[in-house]
Amino acid sequence: MGMSTHIQGFKAPDEKWKAMKAVWDGCEAAGIEPPEEVSDYFEGETPDERGVEVNVSDTDYCKEWSDDYRSGYEVDLRELPSDLTHLRFYNSW
Repeated sequence: MGMSTHIQGFKAPDEKWKAMKAVWDGCEAAGIEPPEEVSDYFEGETPDERGVEVNVSDTDYCKEWSDDYRSGYEVDLRELPSDLTHLRFYNSW
């Protein structure tokens, strides 16, 4: 089994996120599945309180990086979109 490294960016919750989260929470409280549109919006996962997930990997400001003995990602902080509030780096197996 191999390990992979990932980066997620997050924008603060906007009005659409808040509305979708309200529907998600209402369905959860009622013990029913959320509508497909809401489930698709959150990609079938419990909504993350950080907000709207943004693709960060392999953008102009985030590139894979390696040398002879190491590999990972390099993020040019000067180029990050100003509306990103959080970056999450994680490994999965």
